[in-house]
Amino acid sequence: MTTEVSSSSAGISSGSLKIIAIITMLIDHIGAAVVWRYLNFTGDWSLYSLYYAMRQIGRIAFPIYCFTLIEGLERTRHRGKYLGRMFAFALISEIPFDLAFKSQIIEFAYQNVFFTLAIALTAMIGLEWVREKNQSPIRQSVLNFLIIASAMILAYVMKTDYDCSGVCCILLMYFFRKNRKAELIVGYMAFLILLGEWAAFPAFIALAFYRGRKGFSAKYFFYGFYPVHLLILYVVCMIMGIASIPAV
Repeated sequence: MTTEVSSSSAGISSGSLKIIAIITMLIDHIGAAVVWRYLNFTGDWSLYSLYYAMRQIGRIAFPIYCFTLIEGLERTRHRGKYLGRMFAFALISEIPFDLAFKSQIIEFAYQNVFFTLAIALTAMIGLEWVREKNQSPIRQSVLNFLIIASAMILAYVMKTDYDCSGVCCILLMYFFRKNRKAELIVGYMAFLILLGEWAAFPAFIALAFYRGRKGFSAKYFFYGFYPVHLLILYVVCMIMGIASIPAV
């Protein structure tokens, strides 16, 4: 289990990790929602290298969100409330997500990343429940398989961001959560093999410096940033006259 250290200890806090995640996510989404539309609208592909760089920077965000999701489960006293918040913000974020990337109020072909995180969290809570019930080894293995398979199928059917591969990456990190080094190595290999995201590597370097401190705490700021920044990006695209062009 992660060892707690004092607030004066060196290293990166949970709050700092989340700040890194939202900044890199914002850069990624500006690239996907604004720069890509602008490139298609103007035909000026000289900015493609900027777009590509922004998207690669964005690969840092999701591994951090996966890691902090697992840490949150380890620390919370109210699993139901934690899960409820994830699903609530998944629903709240869907319209801003669809507007920012599809210019539609509701579009069911692709769902926002909060659904991926919520599905993975549901699976982890289920795995915790099975473990705490002290089932027989065979029964425990069967239940664990059913929980994992159900979560991955649900993410695939719902077409959530990162879909079943994203859920698999989170669960692999969860299984190795008691050994930080193994968690990060397995996590990066999962991102590399399942998602092809070599650019996620800096995220795992940052996670290696996490020392268990909470740091900056503004829970609903981190939750609310996602839908709010997506709405702002859509408004920016409307002002630029490029909102009708499909985003990435």
